[in-house]
Parts: sequence; C-alpha cells; structure tokens
Amino acid sequence: MTLEPGRAGDAALNAALDACPRLGMEDELPFVCAGCGDCCRQRRDLVLSGLDLYRLARWMRLPPRTVAGAFCRRMVGESSCLPALVLRPSPRTGDCPFLDGGACAVHPARPLACALYPLGQAIDPDTARVEYYIQPPLCGARAPGRTLRDYLQAAGIPERSGADVRWAVECTRISRRLLAAGGAQHPRFRPTVGRIERALYYDYTTRDDFYPQFRQNIARLHALLDRLLD
Repeated sequence: MTLEPGRAGDAALNAALDACPRLGMEDELPFVCAGCGDCCRQRRDLVLSGLDLYRLARWMRLPPRTVAGAFCRRMVGESSCLPALVLRPSPRTGDCPFLDGGACAVHPARPLACALYPLGQAIDPDTARVEYYIQPPLCGARAPGRTLRDYLQAAGIPERSGADVRWAVECTRISRRLLAAGGAQHPRFRPTVGRIERALYYDYTTRDDFYPQFRQNIARLHALLDRLLD
C-alpha cells in the first residue's frame, strides 16, 4: 500500500502515480519553483495530515480545531474509513485559501504536498520505506546538477520525515482495525471516527512539539479502540 500526501481519495489517480518511476537520492531533479502559483489554483483535493494542521495552527497562533474550522472540510474515506481534513478552496476565487497576491501566505508552514511539489511520495506502511517520484510540472525553472537530495533538503522535508512516516504507518494501522471491525457498518462507527479525528488532528497544543503529543494520542486512542470496537 502506498500513500501520496495531499490526495483526497482518487484511487485511479493514485494507481497511475504509483506506476511512475522512482527517483534515487542522487538522481538529478533540476526543477526549481518559479513562484507562479499555478499549483495553488483550483486545487480541491489537498488532504492535510495532523502535522500539516499543527504547523499551520502554530504559524497562525490558533488552536488546530479553529484552523480546521476556518479552512478545511471534513471527509471520511470510503476505502479507509478514516477521517480526513481537506483544504477548502476560497469561495471567492476557488484557489487555495492561503494564496495571497500570487504568493503563499503560510509558506514556512505549508503542507507537505505543497513542499514536495512536483514530487509525489510513496510510503510503505509495513516497512516504513519512503520513495519519491516526479509528477509532470507545467511550470518552474531549471537548475542543472541539482539532485533529489538537494531538493528535499531545500524544502525542509528531512526535518519532518520521521513524523510523516509515522503518520502514514499509524493511519494504516487504525484503518485496518476499523475495517476488521466492520468499518462503517459497526454500530459505534460514528463516535469512533470522531474520537480518531480528535486524536489525529485536534488534541494538540502548539506550545509543545507535535511528535511526542502524537505518540501519546495514538497510545490512548488504541486503548480506547479496544473498548469501542470490541
């Protein structure tokens, strides 16, 4: 199973992207963002991770739930049965709500899918192996000699990769528990999904680091699922 950050449940698209050739760390990746903002326009499928929401909340100095209420819509994946937050486009422009005058207003705290563009990321939740592939960009400049490693470092990906991998692993683990218990047909499915959503997205204080809180939330959540899904 592979997961691509920022995609809202398009199985056919993810299958096509999964077939793209993978890049090695020393492979050339000459793409350089030209700041045109095209990747921020008319995008309606960008899913946030808990870390994405936390980083935005910390940047805005607001609670995660407040940021989610202002900028996201909630969905439950049909195949995963997991709750997810999708960035809601601006009702005025249809573009990313953080696109301001052609520039990203939250660039230092931008979601993983935005930081990776035009890369896709595949994570094997059973081995925690991470792979990267290129999606055809319609924009950008070129910097010959630049490698995938260079690109990831410039985008700040290594600093957050441990938490991103753990997020994918734990979400898959939770999804498997839900599906094994009957998924949406379980009599306590709705309250269970609500508690999962809290643990994944909302029960964080931005005064403290994300990852220790995530680990605590997941430990408590699995103890709760033992009771709710019994």
